[in-house]
Amino acid sequence: MDGFVSQTDEFVGALRERATRYSLRLDAPQISALREYYEQVMAWNARLHLVAPCPATEFATRHVLESLLALAHLSEGARVADVGSGAGLPIIPCLIVRADLRATLIESSPKKGVFLREALRRLNLQERAEVISQRFEKIAAPEADAVTCRALERLTEMFSKLVRWAPRGSTLLLFAGEGLGLEIEKAGLNYQAVHIPESERRFLYVVNRRQPEN
Repeated sequence: MDGFVSQTDEFVGALRERATRYSLRLDAPQISALREYYEQVMAWNARLHLVAPCPATEFATRHVLESLLALAHLSEGARVADVGSGAGLPIIPCLIVRADLRATLIESSPKKGVFLREALRRLNLQERAEVISQRFEKIAAPEADAVTCRALERLTEMFSKLVRWAPRGSTLLLFAGEGLGLEIEKAGLNYQAVHIPESERRFLYVVNRRQPEN
């Protein structure tokens, strides 16, 4: 138990220490809720392999603070479709920090869908979010101002399908390496590549869906 307390304390300490590197300010209630989210992921991780094992400080930076970079690109009251939600990244941290957001979490694994619903319930986010346990390409895209994606397998290969699926007029917020940038350029889409702090070659790609594909 002492080890787990130590891990959660390290997680909270990393959030407080490193938030400014990500141009973020987190208040005490937000940090408390993010801590609860971290504890939920850790409690379920051994069964579901939600994230690769990592130190608490890395979870705070690589998973939570990185996910919150999306907030700068989400308008007030935005509706978000999160594709391949997995552990709920990036959308659950975003919902915690921004009370104006609403989201649809799309996750093909029914077991991970159970985790997501329980996490949303424990965090009192269930009124602003729903979970759909399907592959995104098997369902119609929900109404959304933005599409987020951080954990979808083979994202580079699936990119063209994701673009066709996304609602026209939406913004795609995609966390990936340099290879995805090449695919975006091939598609002829307008985009911005935001370098992720404390990483060498990872970016948040902000893709404008308004421009028709070739």
